[in-house]
Amino acid sequence: MKASAMRATLLLAAAVLGSAAQAQAQPASAAELSRRMIERRAVEAVIWGMPAVNTELMFQAMLKLGGKPNQIVYWSGLLDWRNQTLTPNPDVIYLMAFFDTKDGPMVIEIPPEGEGVINGSMMDPWQAALEDVGPAGADKGAGGKYLILPPGYSEPVPEGYITLPSPNRQGYALLRSLLKSGSEADIKAAVAYGKRIRLYPLGQAANPPETVFLDARGSVYDSTIPYDLRFFQSLDRFVQQEPWLTRDKAMIDQLRSIGIEKGKPFRPDQATQRLLGAAAAEAHTWLEMKYATMFAPYYEGRHWAFPILPEVIEGLQSQFADPDSYPVDGRGVTYTMAFFSTKRSGVGQFYLMTIKDRDGRDLDGTSSYRLTVPANAPVRQYWSATVYDRATHALIRDMPRSGRSSQSPGQQTNADGSVDIHFGPKAPAGKEANWIPTRPGRRFEVLFRFYGPDKPVFDKSWALPDIAKVAIR
Repeated sequence: MKASAMRATLLLAAAVLGSAAQAQAQPASAAELSRRMIERRAVEAVIWGMPAVNTELMFQAMLKLGGKPNQIVYWSGLLDWRNQTLTPNPDVIYLMAFFDTKDGPMVIEIPPEGEGVINGSMMDPWQAALEDVGPAGADKGAGGKYLILPPGYSEPVPEGYITLPSPNRQGYALLRSLLKSGSEADIKAAVAYGKRIRLYPLGQAANPPETVFLDARGSVYDSTIPYDLRFFQSLDRFVQQEPWLTRDKAMIDQLRSIGIEKGKPFRPDQATQRLLGAAAAEAHTWLEMKYATMFAPYYEGRHWAFPILPEVIEGLQSQFADPDSYPVDGRGVTYTMAFFSTKRSGVGQFYLMTIKDRDGRDLDGTSSYRLTVPANAPVRQYWSATVYDRATHALIRDMPRSGRSSQSPGQQTNADGSVDIHFGPKAPAGKEANWIPTRPGRRFEVLFRFYGPDKPVFDKSWALPDIAKVAIR
């Protein structure tokens, strides 16, 4: 190449590079910067606000039944698919007491163990446990009066109460009345025992009013997480009702920039609504990715996992007291698929979740699988396996049943004492009592519960095998 041609080529290249660099150096417009900021902050708001929105949506479902604060939603039988909360337990009687201390402390009375057993926790609206109840709780099965105090309450507390100061105004108690067996008589007995729970204001303790129980059985009770504008509408309702906690004040401006501000209406324009919808969808994708990869296997070489990080457990049990830890990401992931925490881990219950089969493939509702539960499961109460829709983390809609447990009537046991649980769209011949149906074309997940877990669960001398794909003949 001649020197003049080479010089011209170099000059042209320099001009192109200079133009590119100049283009890159051009600042984004104010409108573009604002758009990016809304999207980024909205994604973070979804992750941070997940447990609060989770609670708020359950409260809204109670209001749709005609309920009010300081009343108890219950199910007068075992749950079916119409309970669209996140990974609920279909093998107990559920009672959910929604309390509000706006007008003063509230009392929740738990009956003593004997005719039945109540297991559960009192939680603030961030789903951090204030205290556990029943044999694994503060009353140790003797029953007791739990007193929830509003933020900053400083008046003297009468004797005879288990006092629970709360940093928030509202909250709820997830209470389970356990079955002695799966018979209809024992189900009715568990319902009757659960309705001995009482909820009333401390100011009326001398003559408590009747507790209002709302029966949700037969109604669709839907609190699945909506990853669209509705998420932010729910978050706004929460912000308007609850005080800002010191640990969360960094979110005040974050939320204001997406239109959520205490004391002001949430009215995003059409353009902002589209941005919020896109951000919610992006947050959903990220949360689902983390859900599939965040939790370490409980057993080496297997796919069962405890679906909450140790740092999150510690934070929930201590109101995030460690100044160097605030695991918002892990908390957000957990509350995409659960609505409960305990003050004491592994005492009343223990959980293992799987989304994979033995070969590491996603559990697919089109295929058939078998889980062999080894003999002599180390539980003082019962074990259960429950199937959930992977997309919603709720019970699969329109199914006749969602799980099997050691208390399921008619369930077949193998000669060695083990039990085979079958999953799939069709029951194996002669195994209908051990079968849990799935929906073809949709992924699912399985949660295995240990109620009253014993030492072999934790030292892993008793281990749950992976779910195996099988052919149905």
